[in-house]
Amino acid sequence: MYHLIITLLAIIVVILGVSWFKWHAFISLTVATIFLALFSGLSMDKIVSGYETGVGGTLGHLVGILALGTILGKMMAESGAGIQIADFFIKKFGVKKLPWAMMLAGFIIGIPVFFEVGILIILPLVISIHKSSKQNILLIALPAIAGLSIVHGLVPPHPGAVAAISIYNANLGKVLLYSLIIAIPSVILGGPIFAKWVHKRVIPEGEPELIRIKVPKKLPGTGISFLIILLPVILIIFSSFAPYFGFSAGVTKFLSFIGSPLIALLLSCFAAFYFLGIRQGFNKNEIKKFTEECLLPVGSILAIIGAGGGFKQILIDSGVATTIADMSHHMNLSPLVLAFIIAGLIRIATGSATVALTTAAGIVAPIVKNMTGVNLELLVIVTGAGSLMFSHVNDAGFWMVKEYLGLSVKETFKTWTVLETILSFVAFGFALIVNMFV
Repeated sequence: MYHLIITLLAIIVVILGVSWFKWHAFISLTVATIFLALFSGLSMDKIVSGYETGVGGTLGHLVGILALGTILGKMMAESGAGIQIADFFIKKFGVKKLPWAMMLAGFIIGIPVFFEVGILIILPLVISIHKSSKQNILLIALPAIAGLSIVHGLVPPHPGAVAAISIYNANLGKVLLYSLIIAIPSVILGGPIFAKWVHKRVIPEGEPELIRIKVPKKLPGTGISFLIILLPVILIIFSSFAPYFGFSAGVTKFLSFIGSPLIALLLSCFAAFYFLGIRQGFNKNEIKKFTEECLLPVGSILAIIGAGGGFKQILIDSGVATTIADMSHHMNLSPLVLAFIIAGLIRIATGSATVALTTAAGIVAPIVKNMTGVNLELLVIVTGAGSLMFSHVNDAGFWMVKEYLGLSVKETFKTWTVLETILSFVAFGFALIVNMFV
């Protein structure tokens, strides 16, 4: 019981650090890790080495993935490829089916980019459609935001999902497959269906803030835009199924190599440099500038994810994880439920989906290490689902949606907060259903 109390207090340290003292999440997680280590009885000479081991183990393969994914997203934004994809769905579906078109656009655009970047890509189009169609902006915007959000929370190569895959030691290909299966019904319920219900009940009083983003005069082709954005996913899925196609050992190894997240994203970046850069009239210096601009914010996310890995390692080294595992076993609580609840509580408290996902994974991974019959891939997904719920005033996404759509705080709670919670619980429910059959 003592170890459980110390772990709960460590989580409270994270929460107070972020919300009360206004520390960066990296500082809060590091202080909480040292607190946990000291009060769980870990000798001082092992605290720093254990923390460094955890940080290094988590970030070892993640740095390249995160950097390359950010570069790919920047090229999508600067070239106008994201707008081209959204425009394609709108023309294909027509005005009457705009919610479905925007959901698909958000889902596809969200695959390689951060949620914040995706919003900046798609909301100018949302606002222009709103002004021309005179429809409630919620009917157009919410499905697009739902598409961006569900991919951000569940689907690799997003940093939170990739970090959780590393911490749980799950299979990336299976996580990608399961997450797409689970994300689709979740985003349908949380996107178009919820938007059609809520837009009749919430009429925004304000006008949306116009997002000023430079739209190139010459947009890339629709086909090449889709190819670039889906290329990493295609390579990852293909490499996962390569062993079942009867290829020779050499071919299988090659496909596995190019389908690893790092190489898949690297190849996609080079394809983007040429097709979305050089062929669109950007010179080498401009492409280099885009890369340098987009990599600056990556450091913050890497620091948070690394600190989550350090927290995990101290849980293991101090024996706290074993104690909590024994207690969970006696309580007969499913690891999937445990991960969802922990991620949800941390999300509500800190406001950060990334902090919630990585911290919860760090807590749960040592607990399930010696358990049998735990589906690690679904564990990644339910942790991601928990990290989405009940977004409120301590979440940057809450304020982005409020300001960009011209909503009041009350209207944002009724729309964005409810949308995030629907995505969270529906994804969790479908993960439990999938768990019954795999």
